[in-house]
Amino acid sequence: MTGASRATLKTLGTLTLLAAALPLNLAVTGVQLVRRRREDVAPARPAVSRTILISGGKMTKALALARAFHRAGHRVVLVETPAYRYTGHRFSHAVDRFYTVPTPGGPDYTDALLDIVRSEGVDVYVPVCAPAASYPDAVAGQALAAYCEVLHGTPEVVARLDDKFEFSAMATEVGVTVPECHRITSAQQLRDFDFASRATPFILKNLAYDPVNRLDLTRLPTATPEELEDFLAGKDISAANPWILQAFVAGDEYCTHSTVRDGRVQVYCCCPSSAFQINYEMVDKPAIRDWVTRFVGSHRLTGQVSFDFIEARDGQVYAIECNPRTHSAITMFYNHPQLADAYLQDGHPLVTPLPSSRPTYWIYHEVWRLITQPRAVPGRLRTIARGKDAIFDAADPLPFLLVHHLQIPSLLLHNLVRFKDWIRIDFNIGKLVQAAGD
Repeated sequence: MTGASRATLKTLGTLTLLAAALPLNLAVTGVQLVRRRREDVAPARPAVSRTILISGGKMTKALALARAFHRAGHRVVLVETPAYRYTGHRFSHAVDRFYTVPTPGGPDYTDALLDIVRSEGVDVYVPVCAPAASYPDAVAGQALAAYCEVLHGTPEVVARLDDKFEFSAMATEVGVTVPECHRITSAQQLRDFDFASRATPFILKNLAYDPVNRLDLTRLPTATPEELEDFLAGKDISAANPWILQAFVAGDEYCTHSTVRDGRVQVYCCCPSSAFQINYEMVDKPAIRDWVTRFVGSHRLTGQVSFDFIEARDGQVYAIECNPRTHSAITMFYNHPQLADAYLQDGHPLVTPLPSSRPTYWIYHEVWRLITQPRAVPGRLRTIARGKDAIFDAADPLPFLLVHHLQIPSLLLHNLVRFKDWIRIDFNIGKLVQAAGD
């Protein structure tokens, strides 16, 4: 069987499974829509109602923020690129208007955002960036700043934060801990690297976002030179596409989200982490919070910044990378009444997930685990019972229906007619993970 045939069968099988779930989801959505009409609760009436522009409309975190701003009485405009025009989030009760815009970084991207800001009277732009959009949004933000507030860093700061090597230098500058790291611009550097003098192994990461290789955590050095050559065979390493060689720290992984205004953390959460993160539960790690507070304060950051950490066996924490954009952990604030104010008001007291906040998950990912990991069934059932689906909201049920039965099927059909393969569905980000993907 050819690769194209396997991809076609996989796509058709997945579409069939999604179609099988449609009747149940239609029934649940219909009941909730009727109930919502009977029990409709008007949003709050803030002293000043603002129009908030949110990008990244395909992603659950954009929906979470849209709902928070809407509940606080603000008007929400959502945007996404044409490839994701069928995002289920555009049909949310929280979204007043939806637009498609060119791909971030393209020649017309900034002008498209400017047109929306002017026509809709946008007061605040909150980028919910895909990795490739962080820097273009920083560039666009400079033009938008004449018309609205932009909750994002400058191009110079975002470029440094998004570069794992430069980020490590920024951390060292202010005396917070990061693992040893080296910028790698050729395969020969790895062949010549003095691994023997180091006490720990290393891992290699692409500085550019790579949806496939980002999950490869092969330890270096390899056992033999031949194994190293096999490892390097799949890596495009050059001065134009640099990588980072980072010391591997054994320990527990954590991820954080922080919303920062002029160096002051106003929204913060911390969760156990993994390579493919689709479960979020707040944990209290004072050393990690102190690290974040010191770093963003020392650099006087503004915007949304997400850090990944390793807590070593001795309790020391090391930041291993920074993503200057919204983290999906923001879904844990689904019931926090102060989230919007903490985003919009200078000097707002720090908000963290409420004690009543339940861990968030994506039910289709959990169902797939139930099917494919029979030994993990008890644990997955506990996760579902004690948690909350990150997309579903009884007061706003259409996104849940349409993400699973419009947004994802439209992407699968797009691949089907092109005989294009994919690796997995990410319901959180609202996309198909595939080679050379966004």
